[in-house]
Amino acid sequence: MTRFSVLDLVPVREGGTLGEAFAATTELARAAEALGCARFWVAEHHAMDGIAGGATAVVLAHIGNATRRIRIGSGGIMLPNHTPFQIAEAFGTLDALFPGRIDLGLGRAPGAGPELQRALRKNLHQAAEYFPQDVVELRALLTGDIDLPIRATPGFGANPELWMLGSSLFGASLAAKLGLPYAFAAHFAPDHLDAALAVYRRDFQPSAALGRPHVMVAMNVFAAATEAEARLIASSQQQSFVRLRSGNPGKLPPPVEGYTDTLPASAQAMLAHLGQAAAVGTPAQVRDAIAAFIARTGADEIMLCGATYDPAARIGSLELTLEALETVTTQ
Repeated sequence: MTRFSVLDLVPVREGGTLGEAFAATTELARAAEALGCARFWVAEHHAMDGIAGGATAVVLAHIGNATRRIRIGSGGIMLPNHTPFQIAEAFGTLDALFPGRIDLGLGRAPGAGPELQRALRKNLHQAAEYFPQDVVELRALLTGDIDLPIRATPGFGANPELWMLGSSLFGASLAAKLGLPYAFAAHFAPDHLDAALAVYRRDFQPSAALGRPHVMVAMNVFAAATEAEARLIASSQQQSFVRLRSGNPGKLPPPVEGYTDTLPASAQAMLAHLGQAAAVGTPAQVRDAIAAFIARTGADEIMLCGATYDPAARIGSLELTLEALETVTTQ
């Protein structure tokens, strides 16, 4: 049976505060746990007014204290922004605080302009070139499978579940080579989905951590009592996508009825393209769309994404989605 999890960016609403954003994420994590989700992940972003998950390990520690069983983790940590040693310490600490519950998803994209590079004191594009070596070093800092001249404490002997994140063939190939589970970010970059999963499964080499390929795919999901209501609550994230792609990101805006009808053809085409990894509508419509997506990808897990202006609408969407998905299985 397919497992379902939740990705949250800790969205900050227009007119809202950081405190409200963290409180909403905490309540969403509690709801995900109560509904039986496998994981709750937070993504690292920096210098964006509308996303508050930059200090990802700190946010995860708070969520860990607010929950009891659900796995919590990064979706992901952008390794070029850090050193492997720093991440080993941070996630070694989380593993000690919440044993058996920590996931460490790793991404390569620096996603930063010159201002952030200066703030982080990093040449992020150069650091991205060393990503494969840094992943191997990070794993060695945790496991000791390579003899290193320094030991991370906390970190050494910790057992977070390492994941490779990606939206291209590069991440798929590296995940296969290292024998790691692979999560594909189809919710914002669906272009290479099918090819990346094929490469990962074809080239997978078993490791001490994983004996066979394991795939998670992220998709945007908005469920409501009516299709019109689902499209309305989805419009906040659609606005954010359009603003981001237009170079004008900001806080999460209120929903707008009939939003897509107001857009130029190019923006409508962009949202339609992202819609191939989305399910928006009634519970039955969402169930059918997710079932078709699972059939297409053969995913072992689906990561449910999608910010709403009203945090209660996100929880309500999750409840309706998971209730509708109780009958969805894979062969």
